[in-house]
Amino acid sequence: MKKSLRYIAAAALTAASFAASAAVSITEVAPWASGNSLVKADWFELTNTGSSAVDISGWMVDDSSNSFASAVALNGISSIAAGQSVIFIEGSDSTAASFTTNWFGANIPADLAVGYYSGSGIGLSTNGDAVNIFNAAGVVQASVGFGASDATVPYQTFDNAAGLTNTTISQLSVVGMNGAFVAANSVNEIGSPGSIAAVPEPKSYAMLLAGLGFIGALARKRQR
Repeated sequence: MKKSLRYIAAAALTAASFAASAAVSITEVAPWASGNSLVKADWFELTNTGSSAVDISGWMVDDSSNSFASAVALNGISSIAAGQSVIFIEGSDSTAASFTTNWFGANIPADLAVGYYSGSGIGLSTNGDAVNIFNAAGVVQASVGFGASDATVPYQTFDNAAGLTNTTISQLSVVGMNGAFVAANSVNEIGSPGSIAAVPEPKSYAMLLAGLGFIGALARKRQR
């Protein structure tokens, strides 16, 4: 029993260490926005759930074709800080500015970062599609699929606050959950751009590691 406790603590510590050192997740997608948002542009959110900043220079995005050759560049943001969520919207830097105003009005968060992507190689379908993120070397860093998007007012984004990857997401944003709210200038849009409450921040991982370390020490003491 004592030995099992030690093994459990070690396994949990390894898993937590891995979670803290990686990764970027696709935490929100709005494939209906090109037709139903005031901004008229689809968007998605990336969250860095690791313990240090991630350099995303040269990173690219593609839809369900999942082809690096067809992917388009992510522009306007070169790094994602630990625990930060950033937005990428289809269009240009002016589209990004319109997005910010639409969702936050005059109360724009100081750390909000909105980049953009453009090109004929990608388009998020309301009938179901995917978002695939590649690094500069063409290696997939995050991937989610989704079915038909919300087709009724108010339009809700796909909420992947759990940070799932290589899977199909289906949960829709609900006001008051995982940071979701109604857009400042559009009562027909619900989402949580720039804010994901359910993904543990780096300090949470540090607390978890400390707790697991205590469990391991206690198990060794009991064995002696």
